Amino acid sequence: MQSRIFRLTIIFISSVVVAFAFNFFLLPHEVLTGGVTGLAMVFGLMTPVNTGYWIVLLNIPILILGWMKLGKEFIGNSVFSVVVTSIALIYIPIIEVTQDALLSAVFGGVIAGAAIGVIIRFYSSTGGFDVVSLVLIKKWDVPLGGLIFALNSIVVFISGFFFAWELALYTMLSIYITGLVIDRVHTRHIKLSLMVVTSKGDELKKELLANLVRGITVIEGQGAYSGERKKVLYTVITRYELAIIRPILKEIDPQAFVSVSESMEVMGNFRRD
Repeated sequence: MQSRIFRLTIIFISSVVVAFAFNFFLLPHEVLTGGVTGLAMVFGLMTPVNTGYWIVLLNIPILILGWMKLGKEFIGNSVFSVVVTSIALIYIPIIEVTQDALLSAVFGGVIAGAAIGVIIRFYSSTGGFDVVSLVLIKKWDVPLGGLIFALNSIVVFISGFFFAWELALYTMLSIYITGLVIDRVHTRHIKLSLMVVTSKGDELKKELLANLVRGITVIEGQGAYSGERKKVLYTVITRYELAIIRPILKEIDPQAFVSVSESMEVMGNFRRD
């Protein structure tokens, strides 16, 4: 229960930060963010209806897709994030922090990207193309930020036609920066090779299998100097799962030799979600 409350608290704060980035940096200069939120910003600028209402309306069909593909808890968290962001957009005033559109695009992109990355890391999303991208990376193991950037580029052309191409380029810059920052925060696509040399192989193997959704290869080994029999456990994990493994290793065999390296590519039977 406490972890659930903590997760929702982080999502709430991050969603408010996203709205802050929009209303303080991007919207005052008509610099948009990407995807569905960007379209909502276009409609919000062109109609009397606030951007927050458009975000909710445009996200309904996408959240239904996510409900079917990503699970009820994830979409429940996403709906919470979308609602919080929408309400915050309505009540946070649009203030021009700086008259420089370039600075606004950069800082708005960084702040929004960091907040969105945290939201996704805590098993949620801001709706829109975040959900579509998360569905796609279950099939294609690519960086989330790069995929979001590719999907969101359509907003650049829309904003160019409706506003000015100079602002469209600022929008492209903001979306690109947002994607880069998301990838720095959301690192699930990064795979790590884990090798553990331990004298408590059976106990450690049992605990790892109970806490991970990964297969483990067990190799019989022997210390060249001591002659002691060892077990070598090898598997590939995500960067998130390293945080799960560290306390297990420390508890069961703090003397184990552990090697962790980044894998350039993983093929074959590897679960990617």
